[in-house]
Amino acid sequence: MSADTMRAVVQDGFGGPEVLRVQQVPRPAPLPTEVLVRVHAAGINPVDWKTRGGTGMAGLLGEPPFTLGWDVSGVVEEVGFGVTTLKVGDEVYGMPWFPRVANAYAEYVTAPARQFARKPAAVDHVHAAAVPLAALTAWQAVVDTAHVQAGQRVLITAAAGGVGHFAVQFARHLGAHVIATAGAGRHPWLIELGADEAIDYTTTRFEDATKEVDVVIDLVGDAYDQTSTRSLNVLRPGGLLVAIPAGVSPELAQAAEAAGVRVTPFLVEPDGAALTTIAGLIDAGKVVVEVEETFPLEQAGAAHARGEAGRTRGKLVLTVTN
Repeated sequence: MSADTMRAVVQDGFGGPEVLRVQQVPRPAPLPTEVLVRVHAAGINPVDWKTRGGTGMAGLLGEPPFTLGWDVSGVVEEVGFGVTTLKVGDEVYGMPWFPRVANAYAEYVTAPARQFARKPAAVDHVHAAAVPLAALTAWQAVVDTAHVQAGQRVLITAAAGGVGHFAVQFARHLGAHVIATAGAGRHPWLIELGADEAIDYTTTRFEDATKEVDVVIDLVGDAYDQTSTRSLNVLRPGGLLVAIPAGVSPELAQAAEAAGVRVTPFLVEPDGAALTTIAGLIDAGKVVVEVEETFPLEQAGAAHARGEAGRTRGKLVLTVTN
C-alpha cells in the first residue's frame, strides 16, 4: 500500500452482507478545520446494515459505490489549517458527518475537528469505537430531547442493545426510575447497569407490567409488534414517547393526540461536546461500554450478518489498525 491509498470496505451495489469487500482506495486529506484520523476501530450499528441493503441512510448517500460506517476511534495523523482543539498524536473518537457518508470502515477518515472528542482514557480503541453513535443517540434522546429529571419513570425498549444499554445508564445517572425491556437472560446485567425493573418482552406485554411512565425511549418501533403505538398506553397524561428507529407516522401522531400524550421523532447528530461529557462519565466509572464481538475489517460482511441476526448484547466492532 502506498502513502496515497488505504484499505476500505466498499460496496458497489445494495444487497446482503456479501456486497461488502475490502479494496484499495485513495487516502483522504484534511481540508481547513478538519483532521485526518488513522482509524484503529470502527463501530457497527443497525443503520449500517439497513443502509447497505438500500434503506437506512441510503437515500442520503445515493447510489453505491460508497463506504459505510460512522463510528470511529483512532489517532490524529494530520490537522488542517485552523484546527486548534486537537493535535497530531491525540487519541480521539467520534461520529463524523452523520447522516452523510463518513467512510468509517477504512484505515483513515477526515472530518471537522469539532466532530471528534478525546477518547476516554479508561477504555481501548475497540470499546471507544462502540460508543459514539449509540451513546450520542441515547444522550440526545434522554438528555436533550426528553429532558429526563430525577424521580421520573423512564421505559426503555430493546434495552440490551447498543443504544439501549447507554440509555439505561444515562437515565439512571440522572436519577430516573428505569424500566427496561429485554429477554430474561439480559435482566441481571441490565440491573447491574442501573435498571430498577426489567420486563421480559418474550413473555410479558410491557403495557401490562407498568404504568404512569413519564418518558418512553422506544428503540424498536411499530414494525415489530406495534411497539411505539403500544408505548402510548403506559404514558401518564402529557408524557413523552421518543420514537427513534422509524420516526412518527401520521397514525402514531393521531393516536398520541387522542391519548393525551406527546410523541417526537428523533435523529442523532454529531456532537463533540457531548462526547467529551460522555468520556468523562466513562473515565469516572459511571458508564460502562459493552462490546460483544469484534471482527477484522476484511470480515465486515460477517459482522453485518451477526448484527442482523439480532440479540446482540451491546455492540459489534471492526478492528482496523493494531
